Amino acid sequence: MKKILIYLRSSVKLISLVVISLILIASAVIFIYKPIYSVTIDGEFVGYTENKGDLQTRINDYMKIGEGENVAFVQIDELPEYKMCLLKKDIVTNDDEIFDKVKNSGVTYYKYYAIVEKEEEKLYVSKFDEAESIINQLKEKDSNNKDDINIIEKYETSCADFTSVEDAVNKLYVKKVVAKPKITSVARVSSSTANTSSTVVPLGITLSKPVSGTISSRYGRRWGTMHKGLDIAAPYGTPVKAAAAGTVTQAGWNSGGYGYLVVISHGNGVETYYGHCSSIATTKGAKVSAGQVISYVGSTGDSTGNHLHFEIRKNGVTQNPQNYLY
Repeated sequence: MKKILIYLRSSVKLISLVVISLILIASAVIFIYKPIYSVTIDGEFVGYTENKGDLQTRINDYMKIGEGENVAFVQIDELPEYKMCLLKKDIVTNDDEIFDKVKNSGVTYYKYYAIVEKEEEKLYVSKFDEAESIINQLKEKDSNNKDDINIIEKYETSCADFTSVEDAVNKLYVKKVVAKPKITSVARVSSSTANTSSTVVPLGITLSKPVSGTISSRYGRRWGTMHKGLDIAAPYGTPVKAAAAGTVTQAGWNSGGYGYLVVISHGNGVETYYGHCSSIATTKGAKVSAGQVISYVGSTGDSTGNHLHFEIRKNGVTQNPQNYLY
């Protein structure tokens, strides 16, 4: 028993000495060294940082918004890699130098808008609302080229020279030439479902735009057939709103090429069609108000890209939506 006690006492002393030694070593390490991250880019050592989270957040924020006006994003292919190590406390960190090296390797993309006339880019503006204002003013002035003007969203590695709204309208405006009146026969509708004359049929209601976007295809003859609506290109999932109050008469899949389709009856023989939707947010028989979300932009049915196919019908005859909107 005595031997056991002596052995235990010796073991306790040894363990105590080991613990004290470890504490002393740890204290010395903490006093002399500190945890730090070495940083490499594409295998090349570029420096040290104490807080990799702060440095990476700074880089991520720069990639999202860049620096300066009209920057859409910054593409950086080689991001830093971090490795934790223990180094002497007097080691110098260089976060700013690392950030500058990453920043200088990036490619900046700018976002702006081109005003296009018959597929030719005429001038550029900084913001979408400026582009929309130019289009609207040309319509208000009844410019002869108003139906040939569109907006294209641009993403480029260099920024264009921008034109003010006032100067853009002045440059693009084309005065209409009033033709001498001719005696002609009354224009006829080419089919029972399409109004191909220039006559604007009164609808008796006020319509609002179901979606904002770029007109990608207009009403009229296209590829040898009649395109009975207006195609407005917009990102996938963009909400589609009812152009006026009414009752939903169709809401679901259409086998005639429309894909997911919503049809609203507004009374007095007026209907609006919303085709190629990705999904539908209403049901047949529902009462909807003007501006209420009824579906979302997609590319279902006979479609080659995300857009809304918008039709206006009066007593079953399609009308040109641009006589009333856009």
